[in-house]
Amino acid sequence: MIEYTPSLNVLFLSLFLAFSAARAQGQCAGKVSSPGDVADCAARETPREGTAILDPLHPYTLAELIEVAEHHNPSTRTIWERAKQKARELGLAKSAYYPELEGLAVFGDERLINPFPEPLAPRGYVMVEIPLVRPEVTLQYLIFDFGKREAGVDAAKAEKLAAGADVIQVNQALAFHVASAYYQLMTAQERLQAAQDTLRTAQTTQDAAENRLGNGLATLPDVLNARAETAQAVFDEESADGDEKIARVTLTEAVGADPSPNIVIDSQRSAPLPERLTLSIDALIDRAMENRPDLMAQTLEIRSAEARIRAAKAEYKPQIVLSGSVAQTSVWPASDYGQLGSASEPTWSATLGIRWRIFDGGIRKNELLIAESKRREAEDELTAKRDETTREVWTAYIAFRTALRKHDAAVALLESANSSYSASLDAYKYGVKNLVDVVTAEKQLAQARLSSVSARSELFLEAVNLEFATGNLLRNQPPATKLQSQDAHQ
Repeated sequence: MIEYTPSLNVLFLSLFLAFSAARAQGQCAGKVSSPGDVADCAARETPREGTAILDPLHPYTLAELIEVAEHHNPSTRTIWERAKQKARELGLAKSAYYPELEGLAVFGDERLINPFPEPLAPRGYVMVEIPLVRPEVTLQYLIFDFGKREAGVDAAKAEKLAAGADVIQVNQALAFHVASAYYQLMTAQERLQAAQDTLRTAQTTQDAAENRLGNGLATLPDVLNARAETAQAVFDEESADGDEKIARVTLTEAVGADPSPNIVIDSQRSAPLPERLTLSIDALIDRAMENRPDLMAQTLEIRSAEARIRAAKAEYKPQIVLSGSVAQTSVWPASDYGQLGSASEPTWSATLGIRWRIFDGGIRKNELLIAESKRREAEDELTAKRDETTREVWTAYIAFRTALRKHDAAVALLESANSSYSASLDAYKYGVKNLVDVVTAEKQLAQARLSSVSARSELFLEAVNLEFATGNLLRNQPPATKLQSQDAHQ
């Protein structure tokens, strides 16, 4: 029997422990505590540029590959920038609480005709020219607006947190995608190993047939049949080799590197398998409702929509605005008749006004109706997402339990097929059975090997899927499955 290589320990140690190093580098990836932490991190940091460069001689662990992907995969870089933008939008909303100060410098020259009585001005008017220099500072300060700015800040805060939750969701989806590609490559490597073992089995059968033919105990058709089975095994091996190289290309693309088969992953043999669930289906659903970042983001979208409604209602109410200016006004007027004095004096103005929009043609009404509709839309989307989450958890739960039973059946099938082939081959060598029986047992053994590979790989992948469906990837909570070796380590 052959040994197979996937390791759930690699996955859990990678996803639950190994990402502290990535966070220490200041990256918004890996293990995270809350959407707020991620949003704050995204506001401070800038993602790395360029595609990932993989060392074709270094055997990469799953932890290393996920770290590389979170730094270089375009999906994480895109969502990172969106989170950064939402953080800046919160800053824009908060800036409405501050006054606006503007500086203005006016340089002018004006010529006027001023009517004047004829006894004093022979022409009945005088020409006046006024050069002007006035540096000025103006202030606009919204003192009170019945909660419009507060609602805008609340909406921006909710959207910033929702962006942080989206980053977590994308990171988890990417970790799941990379883990799936990682285990698919391991599966392809195991299938290649199984194909090579099947080729050796076919060669053993062919050698036995040719030996019996040389001793006059078999016919030529028996040898030709055995050679055909060997040729088929060679074909299957070449096909498995191609699939293994394609799986390498898929993995390099998933981590954000240029697609290429030049990647090596670590190989850990005799890894423990998941043997059972640690949580009931109700507990798994509760964990998903609490941890799923897409549900967090949708809840925050509802909070943002409610804040937008408050802001729209505040538009119906007046605003109290303080306005003022201070300037140094300098003039040197000159007249064609008489003499005018120059001046350079500080000037100022201050007003406290109430601004109230009485009629706007329905703008505020429609803005309020749109905001209320968006809230209802967000609530309906949350309901749909909760139903979808429940379905996904149930599906992952059933699939994992099915994978457990399939793996047990595959182990029994492989043991039986091994015994059947060995017995048939021995019986054929002693002339008790014919070659047809041996070839049939050989085919059954080859199918059992592939079934064992598929069942074992499926068990690991369904364990990963269960963590992803419950929102537990990249988190500190214990996994939902228990490994076979845990009792021995306690």
